[in-house]
Amino acid sequence: MPTSSPPLAAEVVVDLSSGIAGAYCTKLLADGGAHVVKVEAPEGDGLRKRSVSGAEISEGDDGPLFAFLSSSKHGMVADPDDSGDLAALRALLDTADVVVWSSGSRLADHAEFAPAALNESMPHVTVTSISPFGLEGPWSANAATEFTLQAWSGGIVGLGRGAADRPPVQVGGQVGEWLSGAWAAIGTLASRCRPSGDLVDVSMLEVMAMCMTYYPVSFTEMVGRPFRIGRSVITPGVESTSDGLVGVGVGTGQQWLDFCVMVEHPEWMEDRSLFANRAHLQPEIAAWMAERTTAEVLELAGALRIPHAPINNGATAGETDHLQARGALVANPRDGFLEPGPPYRFDPPLLATPTPAPRLGAAPGAAPSATDSVTSAAPDAARLPYAGVRVLDLTSFWAGPLCTHGLAMLGADVIHLESTARPDGTRLLTGLRFTEPDWWEQSGIFSGLNTGKKSVTLDLTSERGQALLRSLIDTCDVVVENYTPRVLKQIGLDVDALRSARPELIIVRMPGFGLDGPWRDNPAFAFVIEDAAGLTWLTGHPDANPVSPYCVGDSNAGTHALVGVQLALERRARTGEGALVEASMLDAALNIAAEQIVEHSAFGARLERDGNRSPTAAPQNLYLTADADEDGLRDGWVAISVATNEQWRALCEELEWAEWARDASLATADGRRVRHDEIDAALGAWCAVHRGDEVVARLWPAGVPVANVMQPHEQATLPQLKARGYFESVDHAVAGQALHSTMPFRLSGDADRVHRAAAPQLGEHNGEELTRLGLSADEIEGLETVGVIGRVPDAARRAQEKARARAAER
Repeated sequence: MPTSSPPLAAEVVVDLSSGIAGAYCTKLLADGGAHVVKVEAPEGDGLRKRSVSGAEISEGDDGPLFAFLSSSKHGMVADPDDSGDLAALRALLDTADVVVWSSGSRLADHAEFAPAALNESMPHVTVTSISPFGLEGPWSANAATEFTLQAWSGGIVGLGRGAADRPPVQVGGQVGEWLSGAWAAIGTLASRCRPSGDLVDVSMLEVMAMCMTYYPVSFTEMVGRPFRIGRSVITPGVESTSDGLVGVGVGTGQQWLDFCVMVEHPEWMEDRSLFANRAHLQPEIAAWMAERTTAEVLELAGALRIPHAPINNGATAGETDHLQARGALVANPRDGFLEPGPPYRFDPPLLATPTPAPRLGAAPGAAPSATDSVTSAAPDAARLPYAGVRVLDLTSFWAGPLCTHGLAMLGADVIHLESTARPDGTRLLTGLRFTEPDWWEQSGIFSGLNTGKKSVTLDLTSERGQALLRSLIDTCDVVVENYTPRVLKQIGLDVDALRSARPELIIVRMPGFGLDGPWRDNPAFAFVIEDAAGLTWLTGHPDANPVSPYCVGDSNAGTHALVGVQLALERRARTGEGALVEASMLDAALNIAAEQIVEHSAFGARLERDGNRSPTAAPQNLYLTADADEDGLRDGWVAISVATNEQWRALCEELEWAEWARDASLATADGRRVRHDEIDAALGAWCAVHRGDEVVARLWPAGVPVANVMQPHEQATLPQLKARGYFESVDHAVAGQALHSTMPFRLSGDADRVHRAAAPQLGEHNGEELTRLGLSADEIEGLETVGVIGRVPDAARRAQEKARARAAER
């Protein structure tokens, strides 16, 4: 229960969206206390009757996904053909602070309620638009589905997901929709920090480019080659045990050595090349796993601190001891089925107590009075939303830096803390030898996640370093960390003492599995989070083991942590009080895997992976094209996804399938799904004699969702991303110029550039920040002399010393 009014209690949100993305955006706002009114035409939102398991939903009842996404909202019915209903909707809009819009309903597609029209008629209101490609650009009106957007973004290829002898495979569960909803909430909350309204233009393509690939363009431009080309099954990964499946992985050299011990192959430890090239060991690993139960493997991996997790699904999530201990799944307030709790937790509690989703036709309820409204806006409309907010960034790799990078791009002053002994791990992702000059400044992934930040180095194993850390914290409004829970005390930080001394401080903790529960101290990497949440279960071909998405576990966690920070900042603007934000990676992942959890709890149906097919579109698949690479190998693919009967008729007309166009058994998605193999064969034969660009040029103008399957590093070639300025050139003092991705939304009236400074060099701002703390130049020089601060990683210094020694010997 919140101890005071929730942070968004004064906000009125009118939801004119349809689909998961808009509904999830407004769910996050409703959880934050906003008065959300879901406005529907008399036929109701399509989500009300959605059940991807095929369960029958009775007349007057709603599917569990709608009930989950619509908790704490109010309802209103408005017929766009009824003048009285339109007048009532206009009256509601007059009270609104926010309107969330997406196309797909008769109301949203009414000209009066188009985003630009709403923004023009209500300049004081934040109008958030969620669309496949954004509202502007050459592709803005083109047909798309989640599947084709994954293909265009490079997300289907990702980090080389899947076996080389099989087609690439989508990330299951429509994660792009959920991520787009979360980013729409981020854009909305950022806009509400300004004194006038904005048109927040969210592009789902840009969301997927950001969250389903690993900064491939900046990496390629800075290093001169792609991070990865081709597909392979991660080894170890999802493994078959004697009684099921288990997820095991290695993210560090030490974890690989420990894994060699676990699987009883110590001789592998002697070959250092196996850490990077071990796919050929899969048969021996599989044989060892097959002789043991899942529980035995998990116990052994836990004892050796090797990343591990069960491969959960909708049927097993509710039985998992860790989720039970943390109360991660809760009863839906209306229908009682199990659903994920919020993706973050607060101390003191900040979120609204959930209330039942509205039935179709329910009254909207009383909105908060105008006198309740409190603004947290910056005084200058041109000022960035979080200008003046100072953030200490104690994070590394992807999830944490993504959260703080969002704050930096929105105007916050972010200090990224590293040490010469342990620089941010993404600095090592360069492919360069440690003996090469300045290798640690040439990672496109580090650069992609850290533009606009400052860098300070401190040796946190020393008393002096820990004292300086506490002094830095005293200058900040927000502290973000993503260590395992036990680490903070090791570096001299007592969270309770910090909060007691500075009650206005916001502390964001991003543990993999949460601050309590039996998995509390387990090592967390993206893949085990995906395994434990059920995201892996829905990804892969149905006749093979699932595969970890290997991307969204991190990006999704950082995205939701950013929403949590924004809510805490909103509350502080209203009350002056800080908060502890617990943004567990697993809680965030469970939220975007919610559909399989609620489907099983409500209907007893376990959702299954189905390769590149879809429960909501038919036909949908990848098809090999006539394209060949420079070696003559054919591995070019197109994605085709027919989501409506109208699109099916257009496909038949374009391909001159007159007989199928007349076939009543193919007139519905259910009928086409029965004959999917037959349709796939026909589409496969046609695509095989055409280049991918030819397939797109034929089908897209006809209104059929289609896409080339892009390699991630090719994102910058897409005309739509070019037109919207999604990539900006950033000039780094060491690495030179490279394109960098920006934000997946635009705020109207924003400055032209998102990146206002390059990513910092290691320790670049030591002098500036330590001088701010009152240290003299001599004191700062002394700290560098004894190694408390520094500009060169210890690993680079050791490698250089060895190289000099070898040269001297010669």
